[in-house]
Amino acid sequence: MDRVLVTGAFGQIGTELTRALRARHGHDNVLATGRLSPGSGSSSRTGPSACVDVTRPEAIVDAIRAHETDIIYHLAARLSAVGEDDPQLAWSVNMGGLYNVLEAARLNGVRQVFWPSSIAAFGPGSPTVQTPQDTVMRPTTIYGVTKVAGELLCDYYANRYELDVRGVRYPGVIGSDALPGGGTTDYAVAMFYAALTQQPYTCFVRSDTVLPMVYMPDCITAAMSLMQADGARLRHRNAFNIAAMSFSAGDLASEIQKHVPEFECRFVPDARQAIADSWPRSLDDTAAREEWGWQPAFGLEAMTADMLDRLRARQAAGTLSSERS
Repeated sequence: MDRVLVTGAFGQIGTELTRALRARHGHDNVLATGRLSPGSGSSSRTGPSACVDVTRPEAIVDAIRAHETDIIYHLAARLSAVGEDDPQLAWSVNMGGLYNVLEAARLNGVRQVFWPSSIAAFGPGSPTVQTPQDTVMRPTTIYGVTKVAGELLCDYYANRYELDVRGVRYPGVIGSDALPGGGTTDYAVAMFYAALTQQPYTCFVRSDTVLPMVYMPDCITAAMSLMQADGARLRHRNAFNIAAMSFSAGDLASEIQKHVPEFECRFVPDARQAIADSWPRSLDDTAAREEWGWQPAFGLEAMTADMLDRLRARQAAGTLSSERS
């Protein structure tokens, strides 16, 4: 059975990915790591966990060796909005951390590495509708810069050292288990929390802001399916566009109101609007569909109903946080 290490395991995606990996590989075979202390997140309660700072190369090497790691899912990152607050830290975590993980993997017999890029890799010069897999990429945020550079670095390690590095370009991710960590699409999750806690929500982008999104079950499926795919079929291997749905912030508020009629949402754009405006409205994911069979299960209506069901269950159990972006 493969031994798996997850960085950023206590974050929005990491929490649910770790659970899914443990279901596949066995609880003891998946090590959850992050900057938080072990025991501080749900990922730490279902299997082994450790506090690992990805900016410290020796910490990564120690964790890889102690866990006898075969596969790494490297999720640790500073996201788009918080990245602009401290660009130097974002570079250190996102680029320094990725380099440290790739180098440690290369030198310590790790077979595969998964690293997610993002729609933030695109910029104002990229086509905004059905953004191609291969196109101009001139992002305007430090987060986006680290994603473009990271894609190139992953390609370098695959070509120079034959390290099997794979990844997708995630759109905005909507999930019910953990709060997002400071991204520009966080409003999508925040709307649900506000609706279920009977609070009005002030959205930080315009109502007509359209962005591509993916629901967490599809997000997890994409990562795990790509890592299981036949490498001989992968022409791109790294940074696949994946598309599930595109909708405006106003569309999402209206869909939530079908289930929670009393939900109130107003739109007051802030500095994050400029970031959203530089990103695609929809993605062409033909390469992912043809090369490894990507197929999302959720659109806006199905996602909204399922998300509310999951949050209501957490609310009934007393585990629903009132925090929102």
